[in-house]
Amino acid sequence: FKALNHFQQRSQFQNYDLALVNGNHFEAKKQIVFIDSKKETSLKKRITQLNNIQAFIFVEENVEIFDFIKELQPDYDSIPQFQFNEIQKIANFIEKDSPKTSLNGLVLAGGKSQRMGEDKGLLNYHGKNQIIHTAELLTPFCENVFVSCRAEQHKNMDLPIITDTFLDLGPFGAILSAFRQNPNVAWLVVACDMPLLDNQTILALFNGRNQSKTATSFYNPATGFPEPLLTIWEPKSYSILLNSLALGYSCPRKVLINAAIELLEISNTDAFINVNTQEDKKKFLDMTF
Repeated sequence: FKALNHFQQRSQFQNYDLALVNGNHFEAKKQIVFIDSKKETSLKKRITQLNNIQAFIFVEENVEIFDFIKELQPDYDSIPQFQFNEIQKIANFIEKDSPKTSLNGLVLAGGKSQRMGEDKGLLNYHGKNQIIHTAELLTPFCENVFVSCRAEQHKNMDLPIITDTFLDLGPFGAILSAFRQNPNVAWLVVACDMPLLDNQTILALFNGRNQSKTATSFYNPATGFPEPLLTIWEPKSYSILLNSLALGYSCPRKVLINAAIELLEISNTDAFINVNTQEDKKKFLDMTF
């Protein structure tokens, strides 16, 4: 058996959230120890590998944790313990204890605003421009928030930026550019031209996030499809997006339609409203002010 190199590991395991390995043959960062009287001697030989015990599972009834483990782990009583047949409890524990992928925010502001005739991201509906307003909505939920823009837009940005490196692909290219910068985080992607997007909607998306899926998105009743520009894209979606591009498709909505996603209902459907033209802008201002 030849060990997988870094690139092979990323390719082979990109669709998996967790790997469980046999401790008799491999070392792991965390350990779940099976207490089995028939395996006591075998376990004792590997005591040096027990450096981060997360739980004990008792294979038999009326058996205690071995004395050599008690010496190694004086606080053994505080470590979760399960019977072998408590499958759901064990599964719930593993899922809860699994590492959480970091979440970054991405404000999409790289459009040319041709129909509007002025930069939509710089329009002011809330006492500040839409780029800053949208970034502030994302900040409580994200470790970092970036603005996706074209190279010539740099001078207008007061926030960290990600310049489009997949050119002329619209939002699809912006999402890929974010993953190219950091493929190991999830990206909460939001368009800057949705002035009725609110904190409660972002909170609902954040709370509904399912990291085991490709993405978490809202169902848009106006289109009958997931809304890709108000979506959390998990790291595993990067390869799916790249494969879609390789096949000649550059529509993020089509990726969501054909992927395993968590699809949420939205309570504030007005959050989907885009302001794309001067007429839209006038209607919006007349409606809200």
